[in-house]
Amino acid sequence: MATARDTPAPACPCGSGKPLAACCGPCLAGEATAPTAEALMRSRYTAYVLGDEPYLLATWHPATRPTALQLDAEPRPRWLGLAVKRHEAQDADHALVEFVARYKVNGRAFKLHETSRFVREDGRWFYLDGDVAG
Repeated sequence: MATARDTPAPACPCGSGKPLAACCGPCLAGEATAPTAEALMRSRYTAYVLGDEPYLLATWHPATRPTALQLDAEPRPRWLGLAVKRHEAQDADHALVEFVARYKVNGRAFKLHETSRFVREDGRWFYLDGDVAG
């Protein structure tokens, strides 16, 4: 007879290989803040997968934050995976994270290859902006 303990915890969408509850989950639940720019970027990818617009807006720097993201707009992307290419600390409060996120819309595959800029203010990391590779 299967028990709840026999059921594996859901894997975190960010691709870390850890369970969601031991990876990005605490950040999305407001129980923790991301310790690095890469951890914030991974949690933001997870938020896109889960449709968590409030978390995405809260972790976007106020100087560049849009008013809304409209994550429920059709057609919705189906996120397939994340690959972090590099994480580069520029100094104690500025970092770059290059990543490739794969997704499908209406059965057609796409990838988002971006180098994102992050800034830390009052000990908390924020997404600032990014350059999308052509």
